[in-house]
Amino acid sequence: MPSTGLTVVWFLGVVALIPLTLWVLKRSGLATGTVGGAPALIKPVGQLNIGPGQRLVTVEVGSGDSRTWLVLGVTAQHINTLHTMAPQIAPVAEPATPSFTNLLRRSLGQQDKGPV
Repeated sequence: MPSTGLTVVWFLGVVALIPLTLWVLKRSGLATGTVGGAPALIKPVGQLNIGPGQRLVTVEVGSGDSRTWLVLGVTAQHINTLHTMAPQIAPVAEPATPSFTNLLRRSLGQQDKGPV
């Protein structure tokens, strides 16, 4: 049976390796989808849940002038290309319900300044 001191040293070594590994992943670009300073070739644009295990996903493939958007049907078993189109300006989704801050301002009679 190993001594308690050796077990503590191994534990501290493993715990020290966790932030070091995260730092290396961040510096290498693997965590952000960029490798060698080049942007990722596949970027998610949006998704819509249709049912249990079924989604519509829009992804952007390529870079520069050769960018294309693919609308994909995704299930647990298959990924099907439903549509291919030129890149669009991604709309900023407005919240369907007002935020708590806006509701509180409205109830207190203050001016609604939009999303915070």
